Amino acid sequence: MWSTVELREIRTFIVLSEELHFGRAAERLEVTPSRISQIVRTFETRLGGRLFDRTSRRVALTPLGEQLLRRVGPIYDQLERTLKETQESATGVTGTLRIGMYTPINGGPRLVEIIKTFEFRHPDCRVLVTDTGFARDQLDWLRKDDLDLLAMRLPIEDPEVTIGPVLSSEERIVALATDHPLAARESVGMDDLAGYAVADVRTLPRKMMDAFIPPRTPSGKRLRRIKIRTMGESIVRVALGETVHPTVRSLLDHSPHPGVTSVPMSDMPASKTALVWLTANRSVKLQAFVRAASDVLETPAPASARRPQPGNSRYLTP
Repeated sequence: MWSTVELREIRTFIVLSEELHFGRAAERLEVTPSRISQIVRTFETRLGGRLFDRTSRRVALTPLGEQLLRRVGPIYDQLERTLKETQESATGVTGTLRIGMYTPINGGPRLVEIIKTFEFRHPDCRVLVTDTGFARDQLDWLRKDDLDLLAMRLPIEDPEVTIGPVLSSEERIVALATDHPLAARESVGMDDLAGYAVADVRTLPRKMMDAFIPPRTPSGKRLRRIKIRTMGESIVRVALGETVHPTVRSLLDHSPHPGVTSVPMSDMPASKTALVWLTANRSVKLQAFVRAASDVLETPAPASARRPQPGNSRYLTP
């Protein structure tokens, strides 16, 4: 009965294999958990064996399911990309282009201009900007096809990812409580931060996080890291004096706090953000957006875009 297998059954199998949770899989596929269960049972009947061990507490792949996922997963991904590219070639740049970032400052001061330029050129395509937060690995949004592009801080070192136009390049500051002992200084270096706690985000690429906030000072002193879950939490911890936060000035432009000030850093290089996407994604609308970004960024910025601007109405939570 394998010849009667439907694409939606394979898609459901792959999503449930990734989530191992009926509720989360149903949310991604926009159906009910009972519908997921029904599709999986039908798929297993067609193939003649159990693909999942499921109880009231857990879902796990059987050896047969693991074997099928290894073999069919890459084939399905390629088929899905090919069908999308064929559709876009036939219909042009239409639908929705999805771009994500864990903080609006990653988009740089000209993101709104880029989006408006793209949508003017391609009026049948809308750009949706999503707040990815810190709950999951950032590149996972691309790998699971939940987003087309990310605006990410560099460096990103992943063989599956292409780094596109640079969206921002900013000098470094350290955010401090207004009554912090270092707040009166004209500048500070990383060694001045030894003995204080700094933020750590476990879901960001490790090399990127370590480049942004090194684990050790130049003299070799280790910095104590505190796990944070949101950017807002980080700002409040700074205001309370629990942490200091080496960052970029646009963070405080975007999220000012009366209890937080900043001091320039003397020994940290400028930090850049850029558009990134999966190299295997050859979407027509993705490439059109990258072209629009490159064109905008190659022209002088208008006065209104020379300093970072607050988020806009398109910036949504997931």
